[in-house]
Amino acid sequence: MAIRVGFIGLGNQGKPIATHLAPAGFETWVHDLDDAPVAELVGGGARAAATPRMVGENADLVGICVPEDDHVRAVVSGEDGLIAGMQPGGVILIHSTVLPETADAVSQAAADKSIAVLDACVTGGAARAQARQITYLIGGDESAIEKAMPYFEATTEIPIIHAGTLGSGAKLKLCINLITYIQWAAAYESMALAQAIGLPQEILEEAGRSNGQMTEMMLSYLMGHKLPEEARQGEGFQALMRGHMKIAEKDLAWALELARKSGVALPVGSLVSQSMARLYGVNDEGRR
Repeated sequence: MAIRVGFIGLGNQGKPIATHLAPAGFETWVHDLDDAPVAELVGGGARAAATPRMVGENADLVGICVPEDDHVRAVVSGEDGLIAGMQPGGVILIHSTVLPETADAVSQAAADKSIAVLDACVTGGAARAQARQITYLIGGDESAIEKAMPYFEATTEIPIIHAGTLGSGAKLKLCINLITYIQWAAAYESMALAQAIGLPQEILEEAGRSNGQMTEMMLSYLMGHKLPEEARQGEGFQALMRGHMKIAEKDLAWALELARKSGVALPVGSLVSQSMARLYGVNDEGRR
């Protein structure tokens, strides 16, 4: 029997992942609160679902890529929720960066219908997702991963990383994101110092690339600071960066919460968590 797939959350990260499903030959159902990305995916062969429940009624494997933990809980729960529509034996893949407890809560809610849950967090960003180069960081049972392999293989060429039991993917993603934001802070402050003392940003990047200290991720981040100031102050840019900032602040808050529960101090991470407006160039004096 052909595998049916679904996807909920067609934002900056979710849409490029979901784009690969219908062209891979899967019957694909998609849902989002915004009609525009749904229409775009339908144009590529997917079908539109009015509710998460409708996605579940028509899919065996369903990816969820919504911004926050509360959103994950909302789309899986209730009469119109994903779990209400799915049949036993299905698999829910949580791509959002969430606390491990959220994956556990969804798993408990799905257990009565024998629906498996994987915290299949993604790392790599939208551009890599579009190019099928994202990495899945997965927590959960091997049997559920085996069921979901056709989905993973359709959406990335990079081998999956099985981090361990349910919740391990979320834990690993928070550790990885901590590295990301600390790198950005280092790149930003070195750039700010270089500019203040009269060194061109391009020279700084050349030196950092030459000796290996600046990673590709840091160099990619610095590209945004080469845009004309007028563009960076524009309404569109500010709205986009504010959205990224809020997600980053949430991710770092979860990393710090996980650290507190684990008895680990993250002093650098704590400082960086208060710098997201500055790093993203968001005009918000309360956060800068």
